[in-house]
Amino acid sequence: MENGLTEEKIAELDAEENNFSDRERLALEYAERLAVDHHTMDDGFFDRLRTQFDDAEILELGMMAGQYIGFGRLLMVLDLTPKSCPVDGGDVI
Repeated sequence: MENGLTEEKIAELDAEENNFSDRERLALEYAERLAVDHHTMDDGFFDRLRTQFDDAEILELGMMAGQYIGFGRLLMVLDLTPKSCPVDGGDVI
C-alpha cells in the first residue's frame, strides 16, 4: 500500500484471491482483529507481526486502526452515518 490504496485494492478486500503482499495481509488482519476479535491477540500474534513490522510500526498501525474504529463507532452511536450514497452523475442510491 506504499503507493496508495487504489479502487482495485479496495475491491480485493473480501476476495478469496487478491494481490496483497504478506505484509499488507498481516496489517489487514491486525486491523480486523482490533475491530472484532482483539481478545485473541496473544504473544504469538505479535511475534507474527514482528516478522513484518518493527515495534514502532506495530504501534502506528494500531493507533491508526484504533482511530478509524473509534470514529466509525462514534458515527454509528450518534447516528451520523449517511442515509444515502451519492454516485457519479449526481444520483443518490
